[in-house]
Amino acid sequence: MTAWICLVLASLLSCLGQLCQKQATHPAKTGARGRHIVLWLGLALLMLGGGMLLWLLVLQRVPVGIAYPMLSLNFVWVTLAARLVWREPVALRHWTGVALIIAGIVILGGSV
Repeated sequence: MTAWICLVLASLLSCLGQLCQKQATHPAKTGARGRHIVLWLGLALLMLGGGMLLWLLVLQRVPVGIAYPMLSLNFVWVTLAARLVWREPVALRHWTGVALIIAGIVILGGSV
């Protein structure tokens, strides 16, 4: 697996872990609140742990000065998920920031 694929997967797993944490804060649809929290937090730990392991692979292959800014993809993934999954409003100013992050990633990725 290439370092760039590992980097994107690490970012996605980190994002999924954060989304699982958010889901753990939502009320359970049934009376099983404790199981709901344990399930989502357990998934969060798995996702975040997997993301960390992939991140270590990335750091072996990509200079940290290039790899670390690429983690700003997390802001893009979380914004998209918040909008699509929880229907959270996203202001134009926020979308502008997302576009700038993507532009920065393209510029940095092209420098390698």
